[in-house]
Amino acid sequence: MAKSAPHVYLSALPFAPTRSLVSAHYSGAFPRILRVERGRLSHWPASEMVISNVEGEVHSIALSPDGQRIVSSSDDGTIRVWNATTGETEAGPFTGHAGSVRSVAFSPDGQRVVSGSADGTIRMWNATTGETEAGPFTGHTDSVTSVAFSPGGQSIVSGSYDRTIRVWNAATGETEADPFTGHTSSVWSVAFSPDGQRIVSGSYDRTIRVWNATTGETEAGPFPGHTGLVWSVAFSPDGQRIVSGSYDRTIRVWNATTGEIDADPFTGHTSSVWSVAFSPDGQRIISSSDDGTIRVWNTTTGETDAGPFPGHTDLVWSVAFSPDGQRVVSGSSDGTIRVWNATTGETEADPFTGHTSSVWSVAFSPDGQRIISGSYDGTIRVWNATTGETEAAPFTGHTDSVLSVAFSPDGQRIVSGSSDGTIRVWNATTGETEAGPFTGHTDWVFSVAFSPDDQRIVSGSYDGTIRVWNATTGETEAGPFTGHTSSVGSVVFSPDGQRIISGSYDGTIRVWNATTGETEAGPFNGHTAPVTSVALSPNGQRIVSGSGDGTIRVWNATTGETEAGPFTGHTDWVRSVAFSPDGQRVISGSSDRTIRAWNATMGETEAGPRIGHMDSVLSVAFSPDGQYIVSSGCGSIHMLNATTGNTETTRHVDFTNHSVINDEGWICGSKGELLMWIPPIHRANLHRPSNIWVAGEYETRIDISTFVHGRRWTTCSISTSIEPLQQSVVLV
Repeated sequence: MAKSAPHVYLSALPFAPTRSLVSAHYSGAFPRILRVERGRLSHWPASEMVISNVEGEVHSIALSPDGQRIVSSSDDGTIRVWNATTGETEAGPFTGHAGSVRSVAFSPDGQRVVSGSADGTIRMWNATTGETEAGPFTGHTDSVTSVAFSPGGQSIVSGSYDRTIRVWNAATGETEADPFTGHTSSVWSVAFSPDGQRIVSGSYDRTIRVWNATTGETEAGPFPGHTGLVWSVAFSPDGQRIVSGSYDRTIRVWNATTGEIDADPFTGHTSSVWSVAFSPDGQRIISSSDDGTIRVWNTTTGETDAGPFPGHTDLVWSVAFSPDGQRVVSGSSDGTIRVWNATTGETEADPFTGHTSSVWSVAFSPDGQRIISGSYDGTIRVWNATTGETEAAPFTGHTDSVLSVAFSPDGQRIVSGSSDGTIRVWNATTGETEAGPFTGHTDWVFSVAFSPDDQRIVSGSYDGTIRVWNATTGETEAGPFTGHTSSVGSVVFSPDGQRIISGSYDGTIRVWNATTGETEAGPFNGHTAPVTSVALSPNGQRIVSGSGDGTIRVWNATTGETEAGPFTGHTDWVRSVAFSPDGQRVISGSSDRTIRAWNATMGETEAGPRIGHMDSVLSVAFSPDGQYIVSSGCGSIHMLNATTGNTETTRHVDFTNHSVINDEGWICGSKGELLMWIPPIHRANLHRPSNIWVAGEYETRIDISTFVHGRRWTTCSISTSIEPLQQSVVLV
């Protein structure tokens, strides 16, 4: 903020919720600021603070007993202590672990921090100085997944991949009891009871156990019920109940003595529940999920009391209540820590929302009027390509992520491939299953496509094989085709339906006879990393491929000779490639968060890099007329004009498709100048000038036709003496 305080205030004012007193009082006095055309909230969001200057994924967070500090651990092997009010770093990074730090906790007096790491050790740190006070504690033979102090702070409990639980003397690091054994798989979560007499554990074996903290004897359990591994467990403040969160997407509350279920499973999350905790009064439960959201539940009824709280752009690993129960802190794979108001949780739904997690695959219908998307949330959606409105309810049936989707050539059906190992065919209008699930692959189905005559479907799988199916009956017509030595990431039919092209994580491309499964050409060698995507030119003569080596190549489909490339420019994996309908251009999407358009013959960049997605671009496609591009990433879908850059109304401001949003939220001009500040909640799905629409949470479009900036910022208001709000007014 110190870099340009006036710009921050003038950028923030248009984003102030419509019902806030700030907006009501000041907006009319500032006519020459940017205007939010779409995505403006009506109320302040639940997130009270975002800490974004964290290195790597945040695996674990905890609040100090007085609620004033937050400790976090990261996959970069470090630990940091933050001021819970300002987000400033108070201590750290603490270094010493040789692997990711999976779990951290404060001591009851707040003076120490304990950490457990993938290096198999536990360390105890001075919470103020970051000096190691004890450790490393050695004994576990694999990663330490969870650590916690006893209520008196004298002991530490740890759980590990090695299937055991250990109790340590916090001062000496000596083991106080033999390893607790009984779980048949990794132990993911451990916690002491409030009186320190018992320990609860949750395991990959799908069960929960309660142990005597001194002897290691099983006092209760195993508690069966979850149908997936148990990620997180915690005791209630009175020690009478246990809450658990699971891969099966549910939360359960158990009687800590008998193991009986005290309440029906809490449902609502659309993916794994990573972390759970009771509120200090035991009346509420907080949960975080792989779906990127946080929820607050009524402990007795299982009803949602608040949430889902959106804002994180990736899975939320860890959550905790503040000591007074008024706030919630969360840590996420998106590299941020957020502090939320635990009771409000108000969110404004945008019309272009739907998927609750990463969108793995997108495609246009043959007539260009619709877009199909498949998501990590396990659903498929059909969108109006002009308005971004959903045209049908989510298609449900897959039991895991949808990794690939495609329209049939007549646009009447949709095929999908999933990490549940199956393929399904859907009615594109009603969402009813017309065929499937097709079973045969022994692992994830990465890619699916219809044959040109609608009669067959080809699939490529993590199991390294390719199969051809009858699109109506689901019977295998050919295959499995074997030859690739690793996962098959992409498959496509030739325009005449006689051949199949595949790209593999073994770094090669192959051409197969679609009937016999014989290799007709290949393997084509050249890429130095996995081939993630392949596509055929409209005339079937060339193949384009994208790879984890960051390059794109164009091949002769018959000889395997390189015709163009490698095309360089992307700085990370190329996740998706496609030819334009005329075969003259290639579009690519990358983990570097950009989209590029290339001359298919010369390899020159014709457009891009286009920035807009806040994470990897997982899928790209041209519209049938070549005028538009659709792209998908983590939780959002963007539709772009394939040829235009800046619009007339934005040229004088220098806000373009290439404008970067820096780590502090500033949109920067071509010379690095600060143009406008964008609040965190609006950054992921902000329209660029060539965006037609964006589908995702908080889709935001801004109008900067009257926006003044730079030296002219002082002319943005109509008065030099604006009466301030009374200090007694509470912002709502």
